Amino acid sequence: MYNNKVFICGVDTSKLPLLKESEKEKLLKKVKEGNNNAREELINGNLRLVLSVIQRFTSRGENLDDLFQVGCIGLIKSIDNFDVTQNVRFSTYAVPMIIGEIRRYLRDNNSIRVSRSIKDTAYKAMQVKERIMKERQEEPTVSEIAKELGLETSEVVIALESIVSPMSLYDPVYSDGGDTIFVLDQIGDNNDDINWLSEIALKESIKNLNDREKHILTLRFMQGKTQMEVSKEIGISQAQVSRLEKGALDKIKS
Repeated sequence: MYNNKVFICGVDTSKLPLLKESEKEKLLKKVKEGNNNAREELINGNLRLVLSVIQRFTSRGENLDDLFQVGCIGLIKSIDNFDVTQNVRFSTYAVPMIIGEIRRYLRDNNSIRVSRSIKDTAYKAMQVKERIMKERQEEPTVSEIAKELGLETSEVVIALESIVSPMSLYDPVYSDGGDTIFVLDQIGDNNDDINWLSEIALKESIKNLNDREKHILTLRFMQGKTQMEVSKEIGISQAQVSRLEKGALDKIKS
């Protein structure tokens, strides 16, 4: 299913059941009455939801089996803590819980070392955030979380930022019909001393480009502008800029 992988943790994802919303509601009520069989059926019937969530994290290079197991923990917590009296769809409540569980796992396995006190503050902040989301069905502000903890807003911000997983330059930020834009494409180079076009010494190849392609390469590599800045300047989408830029570079390489 992901990277041509159908079996995850021994589960054939192509044969997972899919529950209707009415079926979920009935099972959730039975779970609250202590019916373990209903709980098991509800877990199995929502594994596709876990798969849809872990798809957001596949670009990090993490093991899919590990992400799936952690996502299942978030699903189980969602089932056990869901309030059937609230007029909220189960998936609306479960998705943030599953994402939160996976993010905690990624933070705990982060290679960057963070002091225990800061990490404890971050975990307490996350607990407060989850509690408020459960009570109000909306995400609290950092100021509200800080007030609950009796801390300065800046302390909470620093703590939460310190446990965020580093972003790779090759993480995708947008995709349009196969034209994927990566974080690297969003970064400009303001070093005016480096003339990329002259350094590669391919003036003859550049002459074969059309005016728009030349303009885009000039803006990107001579003026150090990001693809977003180029798209605004010449009046086309960032996806088009990315496509034209790659096409021009392919012409030069060939």
